[in-house]
Amino acid sequence: MKDLRILLFLLLAFFLTAGLSQAADFSADLINTSQGQSTRAKIYVQADKIRMETPETEEYTVLRNDKNVIWIVIPEEKTYIEIRSSQTREAGIKMKGEVSRQYLSSETVSGHAAKKYEVHYLDKDTLHKAHQWVASDLNYPIKISALDGSWSTEYRNIQVGPQAESLFEIPEGFDRISKSDPPPAESKPDQTKEK
Repeated sequence: MKDLRILLFLLLAFFLTAGLSQAADFSADLINTSQGQSTRAKIYVQADKIRMETPETEEYTVLRNDKNVIWIVIPEEKTYIEIRSSQTREAGIKMKGEVSRQYLSSETVSGHAAKKYEVHYLDKDTLHKAHQWVASDLNYPIKISALDGSWSTEYRNIQVGPQAESLFEIPEGFDRISKSDPPPAESKPDQTKEK
């Protein structure tokens, strides 16, 4: 369950950043820092699809904007959880809840020329401020940090290029389980999984 919390934390941090529709295909290391703690993940981006893996677990997450769905895949159990969402990600570089944006400067981040912005956004009716760096060649935000320094998200070791389609699909033979199902080891014989 700790692994699931790590994945959900990474998803939350990831959703705070921008959209996909015009981004270049790439893979990168994703570093999230909050309250002095860092979490790493590997991310793969293709058009309107994202896959995120954490080194602490075999579980991984796939976001499919084209299907309005998020899958949490659990390879060791050959299962996945499907979460339907009409709010997967907005197109463009706009942050979720964004109310204003001001261009500040041009900088280099992780070897990419980037435009730095100050962004104001609402989260649960509270106004927050962050800096966002959008890589010109990727048309994608590769770094974002709270102005107060309380958290940050940064993409490093960015490798631009096509990503395998299989990264964004459920592996063959995996069963869908609902969020309320007990783990397979605790399942009763009369329970069935959805295909």
